[in-house]
Amino acid sequence: MSHDALVALKNPGFRRIALTSLLVTLALLMQDVVLGYELYNRTRDPLVLGWMGLAEALPYMALSLIGGHWADRYNKRTLWLTGHGLMIVSAVWLWLVFEDVPVTFTLQEKIWWVYGVNFMNGLTRAITGPALHSWIPLLIPPTQYGNSSAWTSASWQTGAILGPVIGGFVYALAGLSWALGIILVLLVMGGVLIGLNAAPYAQSTVRERPSVSESLREGIQFVWQNPTILYSITLDMVAVLFGGVVAILPVFATEVLMIGADGLGILRSAAALGAILTTILLTFFSPMSQPWRNLLWAVFAFGIATLVFALSEHFFLSCLALFLTGAFDSVSVVIRETLMQTLTPPEMRGRVSAVNGIFIKASNELGAFESGLAAKLMGAVPSVVMGATVALITVAVIAKKSRRLLRHSGALAT
Repeated sequence: MSHDALVALKNPGFRRIALTSLLVTLALLMQDVVLGYELYNRTRDPLVLGWMGLAEALPYMALSLIGGHWADRYNKRTLWLTGHGLMIVSAVWLWLVFEDVPVTFTLQEKIWWVYGVNFMNGLTRAITGPALHSWIPLLIPPTQYGNSSAWTSASWQTGAILGPVIGGFVYALAGLSWALGIILVLLVMGGVLIGLNAAPYAQSTVRERPSVSESLREGIQFVWQNPTILYSITLDMVAVLFGGVVAILPVFATEVLMIGADGLGILRSAAALGAILTTILLTFFSPMSQPWRNLLWAVFAFGIATLVFALSEHFFLSCLALFLTGAFDSVSVVIRETLMQTLTPPEMRGRVSAVNGIFIKASNELGAFESGLAAKLMGAVPSVVMGATVALITVAVIAKKSRRLLRHSGALAT
């Protein structure tokens, strides 16, 4: 039987959402790069960069569950457009601040406004993320969930790769003002695309509406009592929290591999390249025939590739290992997203997506902190060896606890 790799993209509603994901990711990654470079270049204070990330992460993690509750109760299109509209307003204000309009701002005032805009972006993404992720399964049949997850991941990975490159290129050639202007245009284009989508149909399966606290508790309990979703989120969180190496790549570049900034750039892009090529490949070859088995093997292989990177003293082997970490991570992401869409009742998808988002955001931010702290205390190589070992042990423990899921792995995809 032939497999149509473009089947989800033939749905105009999903196609607009995937393209919007690409545009918004491009815009936000461009913004992170150009503002980070601008502020660090003016202050030479790395703590400014840390506060930029924290300003966005904290409100996102604090309010994602509320965003999930709203996504399950209210119109998802309206929620997304409202949140995205606030993001556009923030981008306009940011451009005005760096243009010194309507008044001249001091450097410290500009830094605080950047923190404020990042804080607002964290708030808006806590609203738009669950709304968009719970909207996708309403547009396509369950048989296309795997394909849609692959394309959603591919659109995000493409934005994550091209955003910093385009941002740096525009900043170098035309300056900060043009870069912020292009970011604003990309955000507006994303808003227009979602505005063209019809509002999702109302959920007739929703019972008598619970209170906010009951609604949030229901979402958390559903994840906690569903071993497939809980274990898949846990696997991803542990792998990123302990096995991630992106934050300390400069240490490996200078102290282990003895390469310069250009080599560091290649290292940074290797994992992203592996991720995007694999997600595109997964649109042709679905991993959902034996999803739980494939998920365990993917995270196990991620740990092995991380271990190889830690022990490598050769640039090519290090690049290959990072390429494979991106590839195997993409397999686990596609499987996890597909399982969540398949196993979660429609009326709870917003809250479950929010719980997943909190885990992922926390693991990314805390993982960077853990990597830096462990490298400072133990050294870069021992810290990554330890992290990869923790990830491998976690796979072994969850594999043992989920033997029933392994025996019925094929049934999870149906």
